[in-house]
Amino acid sequence: MVSAQLLQDHQHLFKAEQGQVLDLACGKGQNGLYLKQHNIDLLFADIQQVHLANLVTHEDVEQSNVWCADFESETQIDAIKLSKMQLQGVIVFRYLHRPLFDALKKSVKPGGFVIYETFTKQNKQFSRPNRDQFLLKEGELKSLFKDWEILFYFEGIKHNPDRAVAQIVCQKP
Repeated sequence: MVSAQLLQDHQHLFKAEQGQVLDLACGKGQNGLYLKQHNIDLLFADIQQVHLANLVTHEDVEQSNVWCADFESETQIDAIKLSKMQLQGVIVFRYLHRPLFDALKKSVKPGGFVIYETFTKQNKQFSRPNRDQFLLKEGELKSLFKDWEILFYFEGIKHNPDRAVAQIVCQKP
């Protein structure tokens, strides 16, 4: 499994002694596993129990480091739990649920980082996702973190595979 280039380029921001990093909507966990290889304490969160079980069974991840979470439930139990965490960072790739941004930002302790990449509306020309609820508007990701220090930002077309994305690396003041 290959981790995202954006994460590879900025993994140095995370330090083993600074606490836990959340791989939010981790899927099969390739990005979190990349950080784990660099001795970062990871919490893998996803709605798919099968992916989390695979991380425990086949990737030497402790059961205490997986969280079967439904960030989109009406009860918002997992979003509330997220908002009360004190993480050194959160990484998010290929996931967008706008109501979660407030909790995500609260979960990062001052000086911590967010690395986020997901699709923009321009992605409709390539493939899925192509529904507006899963696609960022132009400048939306940058706007969501306007009160943070933006260390890196990109919005446009990437290739191999072709996709339209917004990427941000930012630090909480």
